[in-house]
Amino acid sequence: MKFRPLHDRVVVRRVTAEEKTAGGIIIPDTAKEKPMEGEVVSVGAGARNEKGELTPLDVKAGDRVLFGKWSGTEVKIDGEELLIMKESDIMGIIEGTAAKKKAA
Repeated sequence: MKFRPLHDRVVVRRVTAEEKTAGGIIIPDTAKEKPMEGEVVSVGAGARNEKGELTPLDVKAGDRVLFGKWSGTEVKIDGEELLIMKESDIMGIIEGTAAKKKAA
């Protein structure tokens, strides 16, 4: 991907939602909610504070994050659906879990 977000923006790839419930019921695509979990693909350089100094972001590429249901703007880059959002839209980083690689 040849896209770099500016300032305090982050590019996130949604992780795929589970296709079955814990009880084994298969969920059709039309009934699935969009996941609120994703993997950070790319980050901007950071935001500027009141003094004009650059404040780096807390998230980095490869981090697994949780974000709000309606956060970000959906875009399609190189045929892949991604979200662009401000770092403040991210609620937290999921630690201790290896980020799943997207199946090609």
